[in-house]
Amino acid sequence: MVQTYSGLEDSIRESIEVKRDTLNLSHLLGHVLVPEEVVIDPSNAQTVRHVLTPNAKLHVSTGDEVQKKDLLAEENPIHVRYHGTVKELRNYRKIMIETLDNKYVKTYYIPETSHVESGIKVGQKVRQGMPLSRDGEHVCEMDGQFLLSQRVKRVVIEREEASKEDIYYIPLEIFESDHVKKGAFFKEGQDLAPSYPTRAEFDGLVEIVDQGTRRTLKLVRIKKRRLFPGYVFVEMTMTDKSWNAIRSIPNVINFVSSGGAPTPLKDREGRAIARLGGLEASEKKEPKAAKIEIHFQPGEVVKIKSGAFADFMGNIHEINPEKREIKVMVNIFGRETPVLVRVEEVEKV
Repeated sequence: MVQTYSGLEDSIRESIEVKRDTLNLSHLLGHVLVPEEVVIDPSNAQTVRHVLTPNAKLHVSTGDEVQKKDLLAEENPIHVRYHGTVKELRNYRKIMIETLDNKYVKTYYIPETSHVESGIKVGQKVRQGMPLSRDGEHVCEMDGQFLLSQRVKRVVIEREEASKEDIYYIPLEIFESDHVKKGAFFKEGQDLAPSYPTRAEFDGLVEIVDQGTRRTLKLVRIKKRRLFPGYVFVEMTMTDKSWNAIRSIPNVINFVSSGGAPTPLKDREGRAIARLGGLEASEKKEPKAAKIEIHFQPGEVVKIKSGAFADFMGNIHEINPEKREIKVMVNIFGRETPVLVRVEEVEKV
């Protein structure tokens, strides 16, 4: 058990591993662990939602812990439906608005020349009749909140037969200008755009909700907390060589010792540390759940931020940390009514 300064545990672990491999000390130094736990603070958690089609390929499942830039899902490549020639290419903005009860979504495609309102932000609430573009040609048709604002390329392909046109919207991130050009001819089934990947914006916990005509992938930011701040656990055979290899690393204070001699962990302590460090699977072989930090108390007054009861206020009646749910008593038509909401959907008043 090596003592260091709080906040330097990872750098010390990496230094020990580098020295072990560089000096060929793997016979003396084994695993190096910094046990930590995954924590979610629902009252202050950053959440990102991705809207996927039902046919999107998922690379994660509900409850999965992912790291920044991990691949979460992929939309299928866009194929040309009929033979034809590219007639028109224009920049558009795809805007999706979801009703407050999360049941319905309306999609708008607005030309960039119409100048989409600059104040449009994901999560922002909107009202029916609110203008979506500065030219006044596009207005919101229902109350809800912005779910998506994405730049896309509108591609019009004129068919060879029947003088008909097919319209495709390709996210600008995957649009290939060398491949899709005005006047280019495409055969039926030919790729117009590759698969569109969705990647994690930050380290987080995944939740997937299947809503029939779409899937919503929610990513909740997580943080990792040291279980033993200032300590690094090393599997090692204690010799002068291994002792000196670790003690000579900058910012290593010392070994935890008794009477000047490093104190080894007991077998049961070592097994417990190995499990906390992810080296030993539990008997059920289930992933360790993230710890939920609940900063609410029964009886506390909160405001519901989203969902069908957005903007309602009420008292907390029950808290279920395992399911991340809170039962709030709200006043509806003069009567107190229990409403079950996600922890991240409420805020303190």
